[in-house]
Order: sequence, then C-alpha cells, then structure tokens
Amino acid sequence: MISERVKRVQESGTMRMKELAGQKKAEGKNIISFTVGEPDFDTPKHIVEAAKKALDDGKTRYLDAPGLPELREAVANMEKNDNNVPCDKSNVLITPTKQAIFETILATINEGEEVIMPDPAWVTYEPCVQLAGGKAVPVVTTDEHEFRILPEKVAELITDKTKMILLNSPSNPCGAVSTHEDIKGLADLAKDHDLLVLSDEVYEKIIFDGMKHHSIAAEPGMFDRTITISGFSKTYAMTGWRLGWLVAPKPIFKGINKIQQHSITHAVSFAQYGGLAALTGPKEPVKMMVKEFEERRDLIMKLIKEIPSLHCDKPKGAFYIFPRFDQKMPSEELALLLMDKAEVALTGGSSFGSAGEQHLRISYATNKKNIQEGMGRLKRTLEKI
Repeated sequence: MISERVKRVQESGTMRMKELAGQKKAEGKNIISFTVGEPDFDTPKHIVEAAKKALDDGKTRYLDAPGLPELREAVANMEKNDNNVPCDKSNVLITPTKQAIFETILATINEGEEVIMPDPAWVTYEPCVQLAGGKAVPVVTTDEHEFRILPEKVAELITDKTKMILLNSPSNPCGAVSTHEDIKGLADLAKDHDLLVLSDEVYEKIIFDGMKHHSIAAEPGMFDRTITISGFSKTYAMTGWRLGWLVAPKPIFKGINKIQQHSITHAVSFAQYGGLAALTGPKEPVKMMVKEFEERRDLIMKLIKEIPSLHCDKPKGAFYIFPRFDQKMPSEELALLLMDKAEVALTGGSSFGSAGEQHLRISYATNKKNIQEGMGRLKRTLEKI
C-alpha cells in the first residue's frame, strides 16, 4: 500500500537512535544521549515572552504564505548585514528549516536530474532528492581535508544531468566549515555550468577558532542561482518551534511559495513573533551559547584523545564530532553495542552516507557533566571490545 517513492527512502538514522534511547530510558536504563543536534539550553526569555504576547494579543490567525512581513524584513536585514546577501523581504519565505529544504528541492529538481552533495551529509538531504525523483550524487569528503566539500572534487562529478550543488557549512555531521576559497571555487563551477546551489547555513552562527561564515549567495553573480536556507533551531535553541527561512531569487521563490501554499500554508503565526524577537533582540544569549559550545568542543576533544581507538581532528563549527574508529564492525552495529553496553546513545556514521562508515557521530549539544560521564563510559567499553 506504500508508494514506491517512499519505499526508496530510508528512515532517519538520528531519529531512530533517539527513539531507541528514549525506549531504553523508559525501561529504567541510565542512557546518556549524544544523538540529535538539539541545544540543551532553554529558548531565551525575550523570545518566549514575545510569542506569549502574540498569543495574548490574538495573533493566531492565518498569515500570507511567505510569512509575517516584519519577520521577513528582519531576515532580509540580517542576511544583508551579516552575510552580504543582496536580498530584500520579497525574497524571504518563512518556513521550518527542514521544510525549506524539501520545498526547494521539490520546486527545482525534475525526474532524473542530479544533485551533487557531500558524503557524509545530513540524513535528510538524499531522501528529499529521492522524493522529488532526482538522483543524489555524493562527493566524498575526508578527514584529510576537514570534511570540506572541495571544488575540484565537485567538478569531476558534473554531467549534463547535474542541476544543483548542495552545500552545508558549518556541516552536520562533521562540523566542517568551508573556506572562502572553497566557496569561490564552487561559485565558479555553478556559473560555468549553469547550476543552482542550495546552501544550508543553519549552523552559521556556531563557528569557532576565529573562522568566518561565507554565504555563497554573496559571491558575484550567485544570488540569482542560490537558495540560502537557515533558521532559529540551532542558534536560538528553538528546535521545537519549527521555524526557519529561505532566501531565493524571485522566479524560484514563486515556485517554492506554491508548495508552501499547498502544504503547510504558512509557519505557525505566533511562533513568528518569537522569531522576530530573536533577530531584533539582544544577542548576548547567542554569544553565551556559542561560547559554551566551544568549551564543550574543547572538552570532548580532550577526552577523545584518551580513547586510543577513536581518531578525530578538531571541528571548527556546529556541535558534532565525527571520529573514525578502529573496531572491525559496521558503524551501526557498534552504535547499537555502545547503547547496550555503555548506555551511551550516538549515531553510526553510515547513516550519513557510505563515506561515513567506520565513523560515529557524537553530538556535544549537552552539558559538560554528560560529556565527561558519557566519554568515560565509551572509553571503558571500547577498551573491552
């Protein structure tokens, strides 16, 4: 009874491990979870209060599909001022970030067209392409090059069926941050071969070690072929709000907006007032969270060096490490074994693509106590395997 398009799609490996960890906890197991990328901070109070006020003021009715005009304006201002993206509010559509990715691919990819994307990559990119009838073409990224997507590797994969390059920086699952040279090289390829670029920048504010975020839409000649996607979940600890945005040139924007109209209609009305407060309010909470993430990154890197069978260079963004392991077993099997024996939940690297095999993804979006205890459990258990 299930459609063939759905049969082609694998379930989310991260959500599967999260749900299994929840089941184990319900059984009384003391599971420490390094599965999903969910900040453990509360949403900043001024954002919550803005949404509460919107509810009290009766802001619960339909909006136009692209979203609250004031929020669209605030997003456009942020993209112009922070990222040099030459947009205005007419280019901005408010929608959950994952929905933005799905709507963009559905609006642009035809049956049989190819989307070049990193491998390893976030678990949802390839299913979105499959559901649209397209073909995901993996460009392998490696530890040697910090898991960055290199223009020369992308160039080798371009065919007459290539329609889009999908870029994610900082990246999930590896924490890779593209350099400006990477971005310029990818932009040149897109222009030379008349390709679209989908740039997922949801971790754009979570960058360490003095690195800078570079939006490919800001490169000369790129705005008219780039869909920039970002959101509130990671930067503002708003995962449950399901709120994000995309910025697109007008012809593509119109196509994406059709899908929005016929699917969710618009993002939650009163949540958008919270989003407005996030972008226009104080930035101290974000600075505090990013500082804490960097401290956690440094802590987990210190602890992983004490585990001889795990090997990992220091990531420069997001809140994941993606260590390679020495044990001779599939990554999913090792992840399940660690859930059982160490009572630590993490995700096997194969969930993120074939190049992720022999790796584990560990999210350090949890407190330092959990990081200390969880890494200690991993060390003791891996020494016995």
